[in-house]
Amino acid sequence: MRHRVIAALRGTVAAVASIALVAPVPLSAQAAASADAQPSVDLVNPLMGTDSDYTLSYGNTYPAVAVPWGMNFWTPVTGKPGSGWGYTYDGNKINGIKQTHQPSPWMNDYAAFALMATTGALKVKADERASWYSHKAEESRPYSYKVYLADYDVTAEVAPTNRAAQFRFTFPESDDAHIILDGYAGGSMVSVDPARRRITGYVRNNHGGVPGNFHNYFVAEFDHAFTVSRTWDDNGQIAATPMREGDHVGAVVSFKTRKGEQVGVKVASSFISLDQAERNLRGEIGGDGFEQTKAKAKAVWQREFDRIEVSDPDIDNRRTFYSALYRMLQFPRMFHEVDAKGQTVHYSPYDGKVHPGFLYTDNGFWDTWRAVFPFFALMYPERDSEIMQGLVNTYKESGWLPEWASPGHRDVMIGSNSANLIADAYLNGVRGFDVETLYEAMVKNATTSQGRPVDKKGNVVGAVGREGVEYYNRLGYVPYDVGINENAARSLEYATADFSISRLASALGKTEDAKLYAARAQNYRKLYDTQSGWMRGRNQDGSWSTPFNPYKWGDAFTEGNALHYSWSVMQDVQGLADLMGGKDAFVKRLDSVFTTPPIFDDSYYGQTIHEIREMQIVDMGQYAHGNQPIQHMPYLYDWAGAPWKTQYHVRDVMKKLYAPTPDGYPGDEDNGQTSAWYVFSALGFYPVTPAVGQYAIGSPLFRTVKLTMPGGKTLTIEAANNGPGNVYIQSASFNGTPHDKPWLTREALQKGGTLRFVMGATPNRKWGAASSAAPFSMSAPVAKP
Repeated sequence: MRHRVIAALRGTVAAVASIALVAPVPLSAQAAASADAQPSVDLVNPLMGTDSDYTLSYGNTYPAVAVPWGMNFWTPVTGKPGSGWGYTYDGNKINGIKQTHQPSPWMNDYAAFALMATTGALKVKADERASWYSHKAEESRPYSYKVYLADYDVTAEVAPTNRAAQFRFTFPESDDAHIILDGYAGGSMVSVDPARRRITGYVRNNHGGVPGNFHNYFVAEFDHAFTVSRTWDDNGQIAATPMREGDHVGAVVSFKTRKGEQVGVKVASSFISLDQAERNLRGEIGGDGFEQTKAKAKAVWQREFDRIEVSDPDIDNRRTFYSALYRMLQFPRMFHEVDAKGQTVHYSPYDGKVHPGFLYTDNGFWDTWRAVFPFFALMYPERDSEIMQGLVNTYKESGWLPEWASPGHRDVMIGSNSANLIADAYLNGVRGFDVETLYEAMVKNATTSQGRPVDKKGNVVGAVGREGVEYYNRLGYVPYDVGINENAARSLEYATADFSISRLASALGKTEDAKLYAARAQNYRKLYDTQSGWMRGRNQDGSWSTPFNPYKWGDAFTEGNALHYSWSVMQDVQGLADLMGGKDAFVKRLDSVFTTPPIFDDSYYGQTIHEIREMQIVDMGQYAHGNQPIQHMPYLYDWAGAPWKTQYHVRDVMKKLYAPTPDGYPGDEDNGQTSAWYVFSALGFYPVTPAVGQYAIGSPLFRTVKLTMPGGKTLTIEAANNGPGNVYIQSASFNGTPHDKPWLTREALQKGGTLRFVMGATPNRKWGAASSAAPFSMSAPVAKP
């Protein structure tokens, strides 16, 4: 709360100064006026979620200086190089600003190198060169970063492009001003060319998922001549040697500077070659100055934010919204480049060759299929098409679809969730990609576990394809007692993926496949234990796993317990409600998740993992919004005749668990997914079921939102009487026609018009509550708009 108050007060200063002599105006109105005068990109706080560590995540984010979906990000480093926690809000010192490709601290970084400016006696090791800094002298924007390095009286700035960046270092008067380029450990080379005022080289650091010829080539071009240039070796020994190669090498160029003198550096990189890195530099920066690059990056972000214009007196809600939107539009990142002929090409992290076409990477589909990709299908179908084209290329180059790519296949998480986002894209009108090849890849995932990729140690990358698929196809579930961990979670996720395959098969005219996978989509029933009322691990002989503790995290489930994963039946909420005893019993079971104390059993992990702790401390019972498996659960009341409970809980989560502050997320942000939940929910609806083009209605957060839909049509969402106390929908209309169903269609939203809600302080228990009003379920009649 303290951060919120400070941010709000800072935003009022200019407004107070300008109107104080005219008339007294309430502080909230002043703050709102100040924020209204700002472009929405400047409402973003890139430090949101950075107050995190290994034990407790409030986002596990870092301030990414980037353009949307850019190949390279840049970020200050306060932690130890090589650590996944490169920047944390409580850090006191900065040791560099690095090029980063890190999607998550748990995945760590790859292809990273850093620049740092110092003065005085030369120190090149990260812990020795690090400078004290303060957040009071730090400016973090999506399109730029600026910080005062107090130990050296230097101000460092960076502004990005897709594959390049510009630095500007403002020095004091000094005979010994230095700029250090650190190639980091893991394989690096540097070469200094004083005549051309350049440092070139490559870095190879990674944490897996790359072929043997993996390199990130870079060129750094300076606008000042060097008075001295040196390199340093694996031991940090400095010498006037123009080239170094080893595990961890770097370069230093030095200058004599006047007070306030600015030294500029243009940097670009490529996964293809040094020539391509130079091409990226010329093509994306060319003769632009620092301010031009910064302005162009700002304009790119603002163009995206202008597509969703939010009007509301609550400044913090708007700041949170645009901060979340900023996170949503970062991943998956481009991994493709533009060659000398102007063709799109990419280095493949799967086979190590250069191929034509798009490629995107750094994404965990276990997280992002739920809301990030549905948002892309709704708002960015052309971008989604490029991503799908990249998936086709991944399949052709590796023989498999990616489930967690960074940059190639990584052995992390479970499921077969690529099927969900592919089917969801096609069924929601995304075109321009080879859907037949992707369908073939989906069926391969669902058919065999043989021939999957192996890591450098020769171990099968179990996250690719479906671990235990032969058991699943024979029994209808992955057994508990065959040595495959998190088996119940896998089974539930495979069933949802089978539903997506069935939908796509039907759309492609593959009738028999559609029937087969629709039947398998009902496999969730085989894990429902009528005695406990929860999903449960099951042995190969059909007996239940014992002992059973529904509060035990892990074991048969993934980063959750039975209370979390039992709701993972997005394809058939009505069928799940029937298993639980009907809608009234279903509602009571949903309620119990919020009212049961946050007791837990962490014995599977041997420690209290951060996801458990994040559930425990927020006073929402067993509801663990900080992790993905249960994030859709508050919307399930829409299927059970109690949409007003969805409205209450969705607004409660937005209010309590999100803020535009360093501790502003409820757990790992995860490639945009936790942000996407907020963005969708703030708009007033959320995509629960994949591949059906429906969105369950929650409680819109803002009074007015204008969305520019694909094709240029405008969708206006109004919420009359909206406010912190008025969270319940009293009535709704779409283009003047009463709307009494708790869901919307993709087609209707993309056609534009006006969606109007009337909000109130007490529930309207009739609105959207009719049995015939429920959204799609496999076990229910087809719902009609």
